[in-house]
Amino acid sequence: MNKTEARDVMAVYYNEIDPYAAQWLRNLTAAGHIAQGEVDERSITEVSADDLRGFTQCHFFAGIGGWSYALRLAGCDDARPVWTGSCPCQPFSAAGKGLAEKDSRHLWPEFRRLIAECAPPIVFGEQVAAKAGRKWLAFVRIDLEALGYAVGAADLCAASVGAPHTRQRLFWAATHAGSQRGSGLCYTSLACQSRPWGAFGEVDMRAVLDGPLNPHNSFPQPLIQPLAHGVSGRVGRLRGYGNAIVPQVAQAFIEAVMERRP
Repeated sequence: MNKTEARDVMAVYYNEIDPYAAQWLRNLTAAGHIAQGEVDERSITEVSADDLRGFTQCHFFAGIGGWSYALRLAGCDDARPVWTGSCPCQPFSAAGKGLAEKDSRHLWPEFRRLIAECAPPIVFGEQVAAKAGRKWLAFVRIDLEALGYAVGAADLCAASVGAPHTRQRLFWAATHAGSQRGSGLCYTSLACQSRPWGAFGEVDMRAVLDGPLNPHNSFPQPLIQPLAHGVSGRVGRLRGYGNAIVPQVAQAFIEAVMERRP
């Protein structure tokens, strides 16, 4: 099977530079928990539009596949054309150095480059809800509108779907005006509510990883202790969990967007 034929079978593209998370993605796809696809470990700076030809879905800064899983939870078929990208939050996080656009991890310009060249019909993304993150989103909105996209966003937290933590994040969506009507979304906020996680169900996506990685759970679980003594690959697991979105929050956002965009 040549590369073009392989893409006909695996029409989903994941871009993830961290080797640990990339292997995690491969195991999740092999187990059927997220869409089957090709995992590219190169930096997004090395990816060209030609590399993406033949893929119906593209997930950048893919982490451990949260967006693919959220799309499935929202009832979106794996073959539905959509891009996602949770650009690195470190330049804009309160826990970072506060360098913002001067940080080498500010990779929105590279994501924008690929969006401009490929014009996907819809793009989903996420960023920290801090003041710097809101400023970042304002510039992202300007860039996307200049490319012919209608942009909507929401300030959501994990506790709003029953998770036992806050994890406040900005979720955004951009729909191309040339392919469908605009998203119709306005900026909104969903207040955090204290509800038992069990009322919404846990994420059940356990995939066994081979070799030294071997995390026992593939997605964050409530009250998990990733630094517990004796847990294999505990630092890698913590990094993976820390960079992951909460799929159920993304699911709610995707469903809201799809209600406005047939």
